[in-house]
Amino acid sequence: MTRWVCKAWLIVGAVVLAALAVAQERVFRVGYLSWQDEGSYYDSTLRGFLDGLRSEGFIEGKNLAIDSRFADGNPERSPALVAELIKLNPDVIVATGSPTYRALQLATGTIPIVLTVGVDPVAGGYAASMAKPGRNFTGLTDTAADLNPKLLELAMTVVPKLTRVGILIHPHNVSHPQQLARLILTAQKVGVQIVLAEAAETSGIEGAFAMFGRERVRAAIVFNDTFFAQQTRQIADAAARHRVATLSGITRFAEAGNLINYGAELLDNFRRAATYVDKILKGAKPGDLPFEQPTRYYLTLNLKTAKALGLTIPQSLLVSADKVI
Repeated sequence: MTRWVCKAWLIVGAVVLAALAVAQERVFRVGYLSWQDEGSYYDSTLRGFLDGLRSEGFIEGKNLAIDSRFADGNPERSPALVAELIKLNPDVIVATGSPTYRALQLATGTIPIVLTVGVDPVAGGYAASMAKPGRNFTGLTDTAADLNPKLLELAMTVVPKLTRVGILIHPHNVSHPQQLARLILTAQKVGVQIVLAEAAETSGIEGAFAMFGRERVRAAIVFNDTFFAQQTRQIADAAARHRVATLSGITRFAEAGNLINYGAELLDNFRRAATYVDKILKGAKPGDLPFEQPTRYYLTLNLKTAKALGLTIPQSLLVSADKVI
């Protein structure tokens, strides 16, 4: 009897060890989909995301497989890239860019999706609420209600006697109408007139700033959008030609030659996205994970651009800046 008991325990032990070995060998598959091109700033955000995963214990080639796709700034490529990723049966997909979000929304209602930047998830139809998404989408957004009013305040600080401000929005960004409505209310309170322009392609950007020039607009706020983030250099060049001071919440906007950017550092969002992936891979449902908004904003000033526009940045603003170019 003792011998049979020992054999039974040996069998149980072998089964447990085998199960542990299988668990240890589990490789999670994570899709990564970006609207930008692989060589852009968004390539560095992928590295930031991978750094975040490593801090959570996920190592590519060991217990993690990453399938990355880049749309190269072409929204028409998003549906095909989404289809490619879904065929690979990922455990979760991390995405950036409004066109990719929409393509994912149309393609799957079951695969967990972690958003990283941009769109208001409620306005976009990706979540029932920020606190309780309730669907297969969760993640982070860099869209905040007070961001554009703050940019208007900054514009009035650096441009003396500002009475008209240009606003550049993307006609297909579902977050922009609500943001614009809030900004119009703020502008009315401070006596500033809004001059509105839209752009969905590169020619539209040049047209917008040509119009700003004709309307004698001295400062323009560029709303956060993945297309505009890709065209920061073009925006800076067009603004310089028409002598318009440009402000935005887009990361590295001032580094591209624009006057001011004030907003979240997107690398923080991508590192934080790794914590969402960790929770989902451990069994959490995306619909139960609240969306996060930025808790820290960074101010960058470009003094070379200010000088070219004949503007003097107040000392009070200089000392509060996180970065001065």
